[in-house]
Amino acid sequence: MHVGHSDNTRYHLRQDGKKWELKSVTEERDLVVTITSDLKVSRQCLNAVSKAKKVLGMVSRQFRNLDKASFLILYKGFIRPHLEYAIQAWSPYLKKDTEYLEKVQRRVTKLVKGLGSMPYSKCLDELKLTTLEKRRLKGDLIEFYKLLTGRENIDHNALLQLDDSCYGTRGHKYKLKKYRSRLDIRKHFFSNRVVSHWNSLRRTLLMLIQSGPSRSVSMPATGGAFKAGEAS
Repeated sequence: MHVGHSDNTRYHLRQDGKKWELKSVTEERDLVVTITSDLKVSRQCLNAVSKAKKVLGMVSRQFRNLDKASFLILYKGFIRPHLEYAIQAWSPYLKKDTEYLEKVQRRVTKLVKGLGSMPYSKCLDELKLTTLEKRRLKGDLIEFYKLLTGRENIDHNALLQLDDSCYGTRGHKYKLKKYRSRLDIRKHFFSNRVVSHWNSLRRTLLMLIQSGPSRSVSMPATGGAFKAGEAS
């Protein structure tokens, strides 16, 4: 697979005096994540939604008028994981991709008894859920915290660099340097896309991420708040 250029480069494998030309492909799957030669995530979004819809179809055929508790068990255990598997590696940034994923959650909330005619935002409030986009951001922030505090067996210096010069009376000691990106692919890469949100976190919220949020805490970078029970 050719990444970053369109040259028709050919590669060969030699063994025991024989020579084979390696076939060129435009996409590969690794650990169920589809990677394309343009490094965009639209194909992976299609695959994730397809799997989630298959499970959604089985659930809707087997269960009618679900109560909230039963719905949350089925949704969190069997449907949503398909939309979030290894999401840090392929988090969508194009509007069409984010809305494509969100439509699945919007549709599945209509299975709950009494919520069929409610607006999507009201359904989320009733079920104590957040949008998938907000969950992805929260997941990225938590993963940042794990990396920077040694809770992951990964050398974070290969991905993230602390900005020691900006730590003073405001903010927290884990602020990161943000580098300019010429390409959207780099701009929305895991180690770059959340730096601004991460740097704007309040010190109290950073402590709550470690222990688990127990109350609403304002989050200026997202324009909202993470509440108890949300995004669980």
